[in-house]
Amino acid sequence: MPYVDRQNRICGFLDIEENENSGKFLRRYFILDTREDSFVWYMDNPQNLPSGSSRVGAIKLTYISKVSDATKLRPKAEFCFVMNAGMRKYFLQANDQQDLVEWVNVLNKAIKITVPKQSDSQPNSDNLNRQGEGGKKQVSYRTDIVGGVPIITPTQKEDVNECGESIDRNNLKRSQSHLTYFPPKPPPDSAVIKAGYCVKQGAVMKNWKRRYFQLDENTIGYFKSELEKEPLRVIPLKEVHKVQECKQSDIMMRDNLFEIVTTSRTFYVQADSPEEMHSWIKAISGAIVAQRGPGRSASSMRQARRLSNPCIQRYTSRTGECSTYVGAHANVPS
Repeated sequence: MPYVDRQNRICGFLDIEENENSGKFLRRYFILDTREDSFVWYMDNPQNLPSGSSRVGAIKLTYISKVSDATKLRPKAEFCFVMNAGMRKYFLQANDQQDLVEWVNVLNKAIKITVPKQSDSQPNSDNLNRQGEGGKKQVSYRTDIVGGVPIITPTQKEDVNECGESIDRNNLKRSQSHLTYFPPKPPPDSAVIKAGYCVKQGAVMKNWKRRYFQLDENTIGYFKSELEKEPLRVIPLKEVHKVQECKQSDIMMRDNLFEIVTTSRTFYVQADSPEEMHSWIKAISGAIVAQRGPGRSASSMRQARRLSNPCIQRYTSRTGECSTYVGAHANVPS
């Protein structure tokens, strides 16, 4: 669901058909900023990307004429809506029907309060090229006119990593374009209550990495990705003292943050939305109650699953593209 972040911007994950009429939707993190007259998208939440990471795409709100439901136009694309910008139509997929309705409403409201300016037709390329000042690297942008609409995209093809080695962005994107869209369904007898991607803080370096979490009757574990068989760590529910919304979220400058307090450590975990955060808290709390309560009956486990609705979260890649087809995901363990 779209939510308002600490900078009063509307944010959330959507899938976008970046190449027109390709039928291929890629997972992106969107930011709607009415003060900047912009609707931009990134590979992931910028908080979870390396410093200086550039956006994938951007469009000015003044060029969006209408946003509407497109489920009839694209019957094979579930929860699809369309954004009309000049002669270009951007097709996007929401997570569910409520998500679709909310995004359509907030976008239409945003474009109504935007007043077109004559200077909008000539985007200030100098400001865009200077955007990376103060960071580790400069990022150049290209402005293309598509159907009379300026589309701003990064043009930097090659970066240099910390070891001085060049990195081909095109090769990187190709390697990331084979990521799964949905996590595989667990076997019926695995008793998985809830599974999905979250971002957690590392124990030593205190860095944040996207991990695939899986909750069952007795444990909560996290993996590099949903394709991994062995977890990076397993937390027994009997060691969990409490699960709650994090009181230090303001200090950490993280939205949708909750904490899992155990005997030896407090795990800080960031969900993709407020709804997902509360879903995890309820699911873990429900599993703990079912485990420690008198008689772990089947009905108590069903209650835990109901608390976690929706049970299996849609896939969100930390680093890049998430295609509707096949693929893999990799991160460094922490």
